Parts: sequence; structure tokens; C-alpha cells
Amino acid sequence: MRDGDWILADGTTLGADDGVAIAAMLAFAEDPEAAHGPLELLMTVAEEVGLGGATALDPELISGTILLNLDSEEDASLTVGCAGSIDTVVRVDAPRSPVDGPLLRVTASGGRGGHSGGDIALGRANAIKALGRALRAAPELRIVALDGGAARNAIPRDATAVVVAGDEARAAIEAEAARLADAYRTTDPGLRVTVADEAAVAAADEVVRAGEVVAAGEVAAADGRSAWSPADSARILDLVAAIPVGPLAMSADFPGVVETSSSLGVAKTIDGQLTLGSLSRSANEAAMPDVTNAIAAIARLAGATYEPGHGYPGWRPDLDSPLLATAKAVHERLFGAPPHVTLTHGGLEAAIIAAKRPGLDAISLGPEIEGPHAPGERLHIPSAGRFMRLLAGLLDELSR
Repeated sequence: MRDGDWILADGTTLGADDGVAIAAMLAFAEDPEAAHGPLELLMTVAEEVGLGGATALDPELISGTILLNLDSEEDASLTVGCAGSIDTVVRVDAPRSPVDGPLLRVTASGGRGGHSGGDIALGRANAIKALGRALRAAPELRIVALDGGAARNAIPRDATAVVVAGDEARAAIEAEAARLADAYRTTDPGLRVTVADEAAVAAADEVVRAGEVVAAGEVAAADGRSAWSPADSARILDLVAAIPVGPLAMSADFPGVVETSSSLGVAKTIDGQLTLGSLSRSANEAAMPDVTNAIAAIARLAGATYEPGHGYPGWRPDLDSPLLATAKAVHERLFGAPPHVTLTHGGLEAAIIAAKRPGLDAISLGPEIEGPHAPGERLHIPSAGRFMRLLAGLLDELSR
């Protein structure tokens, strides 16, 4: 649908990220009037779920020495670097015993969430951390289950816990919930921590699984109504509190841009074991061990196990790149102003492809896209026209 200067879809994601790039590639391949040298069109799969296509790419398929990555989402901008990342998992496996008291379901919900790269500097609430903070305020509770988050690369919007606790604990949690709401009143005005009694837990089967937290009542039933001890529960909550979340270092080359961050993205309780999954990012690969070593140390101090997972390299900016100089000159000639040169704290396939082909000169560009990956995603039509003009001019210039 068209809405003024924007194109969007009705009730679903538009797919402009990265359909607009494929459309542009095919347009230039089919246009007999377009001036360019030999082109290789590279379209990968599974970019949004771990960069699987780029990771599995055979570098011998590529003969070009210049890479134009068409996966940026900001008008009049050239991206020259991105963060690499690594997944880490912390597992808590402690003895449990049958539940011997009233059950409460404690839920953190209504957070704004967002992308754990692009939105990490906005100060938004992490629902798993918020839930942990609320529970830590209560004395002597026992955790039956703790679950939250929907994706490794998203800031969790919702989390829930089933706990064994009495009236004193409930009052403490509700008091902390009020302080949390106040703490995030600007960034997450909808954030709420709520407490329901055992009857509500038993009736929670209607909570959907897809894209949301597991129903607390189902968790409790599947677990046979067993719980961790008060001491182990306190240890778990200390662990959740200590795992780093948010920006950890800023770029020295690009003021105001996050260089290193970490996000606790998923918590799951399965068969009496708690798993906490984090995604850490840095545009400076040499800085990544500072983050992963900290998470590993926190796990050891909590008596938990640590497992490094899938990762990919960062793309370090080269501000002396000949391709960048050419792209800046073409942009200024076409539009009368220099482009904004930046790096993104998200991941781009250019990082992986450049690592496979040393010496590859790369930049990333694209039109203005808002809200990718979700209903309401929209593409700015005038910026798409400018993107195509810039790409045409750049291909022409590079063919000389």
C-alpha cells in the first residue's frame, strides 16, 4: 500500500529488507541502457537468522574485487563497518525438590524490545533482567521456572517466572515493580511487572507459545511442580543480575556509535535446567574476549557452565578505501552534499564475505527503511529513487 511518500504492507512485513536490494540488482542486470562493467549478483539465504548463506559461501564463486552490499537502511549514508558477534550460553543445573507452598506467576511484559544491535543504545528494558530484579526483592522465594525472550538478536519484551512465595514476597515484588515502571517510564512506558496467584497460574494455558513466553501454568505442570532451593534460586537471580546487558564501549572513530555491547536474549527452563543465552557484538574483534571472558567468569562464580556458540567476524572500517572515496565523490556530484559515513552495530554479510576474500573493497548502502522484520515496515519512496541514482552513478564510475 502507498501512504504518502511511503510503501508498506497490509498486516504483514513489507520485505523491503532485503527485497529492495534484489529488485535493484535485477533491474541493473536487465537494463540495456545502464552503464556498468561486469557484474556478479550475490543473493544469500538465512541472512536474518545467523548469516547462514554468507557463512557457507564458497569464496571461489566470487571473482570481483569490489563489494557493494545493498543491505543498509539509511538514506544518504554509506556504511563502512559492522559489528561481529558471538552467542554464549550459561546453564544452571542444580537439585530441585517438590513444591511445598503457594505458587505465584510473575510476569514482566509491555517492553518495547527491539534489535539487540541497532536499538541497544536506546536504554530499553530487558524483560528478563527486569523480571530478575523484581524477584530479587523478595525474601526466600523458590523458582519453579524462568522463561523469556523470543530470539537471540532481539531485546526481550516479555518474561515470566513461576515461584513458590508467600504474601511477604508478593508485596516485595509488587513494590519493586512500581520502581521498575518508574525507572523505564520514558523508554518503555508500557513495561509492567504483575503477580498472579496459583489459580491464575493454573489457568494460564491460553498464553500462546509462538513469539511469546511459554505459559507459566504449562511450565509448572510439565516440571512436576518441583523448584530450586531458596539458596539456588538466589544464585540464579544473582546470575541474571550480573550478566552484562547494553552498550559496553563506544567507537573512537565514530562518536556516538556503539562499538561493543551484549544482550541477554533468551531464558528457558527445560527439564529442571535453566539456560540463559546472550548475543555479544563488537566492531573491534580484539575487544570481544573482554565480554565473553566476563560472562564465563560470572558463570563460574555462580556454579554454572559456560558454552561459546556461533560467531562471525566484525567488519573494521577502512576510511582510506578507494571505493569509499569514489562513492563519496559520486554522491556529492549527484546530490550536492557529502553522504553520512558510519558503521552499524548490527551484522552485515560484508563482514563474512570480506573475511573470505582478503583485499575485497566494500561499502554498504540502501534506501530509507523503517521497522524492518515486522508488520508496519515501510520503504521511503523518494529515498529509493535516490538510492537507484547513486547506485547507477557508482556502477558507471567504477566501470571507467
